Amino acid sequence: MKITKPLNLGLAALAGLAFACGGGEKSTETTTTPAVESTPAEPAQEMSLEEKYKDDPIYIKGLAKLKTSDCTTCHMVERKIVGPSYADVAAKYESTEENIEKLAQKVIEGGVGVWGEVPMPPHPTLSMEDAKDMVAYVLLLK
Repeated sequence: MKITKPLNLGLAALAGLAFACGGGEKSTETTTTPAVESTPAEPAQEMSLEEKYKDDPIYIKGLAKLKTSDCTTCHMVERKIVGPSYADVAAKYESTEENIEKLAQKVIEGGVGVWGEVPMPPHPTLSMEDAKDMVAYVLLLK
């Protein structure tokens, strides 16, 4: 019985999936926002997210929880990988308690259809409090 051909096919499929999902690579936040309004003669100074929100407890807590989760496998701040970018989510949803609650529940239960046909897997071990902290962080990134 030859097992090498199915094994090789399985390994190739697994490698392709890992590559498509970002390979678990953690990225750093590089989003910049104008710190000061600029005039045509004077370019705007750019400020990183870390600088902009360095003292914001929502940003600090949410980012810390996202860094320890598997979210970065499918999501990045400004670029779509498998799921939407955090910036796209923030642009679509206003940062209200109702939206934070709704999106946190969606993170825990998973879902499909809002951002296309690729399903977001459920995260049933994630507490509602942690999910809300992560969603509140994401909604800051407008």
